[in-house]
Amino acid sequence: MMMEYEYHNPVLLKETVDGLNIKEDGVYVDVTFGGGGHSREILKRLGPGGKLFGFDQDADALDNVPDDERFVLISENFRFVKRFLRFHGVKKVDGVLGDFGVSSHQFDVPERGFSTRFDAELDMRMNQQSEVSAYSVVNEYEEADLRMMFSMYGELRNAGAIARAIVGARKDEEIKTGEDLKKVVSKFLPRFKENKVLAQIYQAIRIEVNEEVEVLKEFLLQMPEVLNEGGRLSLISYHSLEDRLVKRFIRDGKFQGQAEKDFYGNIDVPFKKVGGLIVPTEEEIALNNRARSAKLRVAERI
Repeated sequence: MMMEYEYHNPVLLKETVDGLNIKEDGVYVDVTFGGGGHSREILKRLGPGGKLFGFDQDADALDNVPDDERFVLISENFRFVKRFLRFHGVKKVDGVLGDFGVSSHQFDVPERGFSTRFDAELDMRMNQQSEVSAYSVVNEYEEADLRMMFSMYGELRNAGAIARAIVGARKDEEIKTGEDLKKVVSKFLPRFKENKVLAQIYQAIRIEVNEEVEVLKEFLLQMPEVLNEGGRLSLISYHSLEDRLVKRFIRDGKFQGQAEKDFYGNIDVPFKKVGGLIVPTEEEIALNNRARSAKLRVAERI
């Protein structure tokens, strides 16, 4: 079995699990099981009557399942959290933890294609059975769709030019690997910022491949039904698009527009925030560089 620390070094471990305010006999969900670091910490705090469900669509996560009868791994995308909890006879839970983005393991395995450090085939699928990959996005998407993707998900100012370059290059030859893609976009990688801009390009493709924004929205919209009154959400985001969605949903119960109001004009939302924004310490970032962009928000079901 692959050891937990080799698979994924959990970010904001204590703070995220503290945010759940765990009851010994409660029912909890870790929707991003991965290496199981957060799940193991939750299990430490649960009593014999507690229960923990983990979600992970990545088959590699199966190697990390703890030998604990209180734990059940559901090998599905967490966009289906309500459906599969009900399949297991669970309608309401006391807390849900989410550590979004890519695990250390996914970044560190070259053939998965998530990292700019390796020359691998364009893949980036969190679910390895998915038909859509980075290859299909880069080689098959229309120029307008690529432009929108790089603008929205990569926050790249020259998204249009990058899209045009990709479409022009693939007319002559397929863009099969990370090195192929890097050559096509090389003129858009400014000196001393090559890695940063390339990471933004990769991020945009990865979010598109895995429908990360749509998945997050679908997940959040289910939370008012899934959580008991007083139940907690403890969610870590790694880029501004995710964090804005989480922040707005906690504040307004929706992603756009103003919060709903009742007959008397009082704001009627399903959650209240608990504490303020939590970010890693300098010490944690020094130990785990991937923690540098993490933002933790905690909310309670009203």
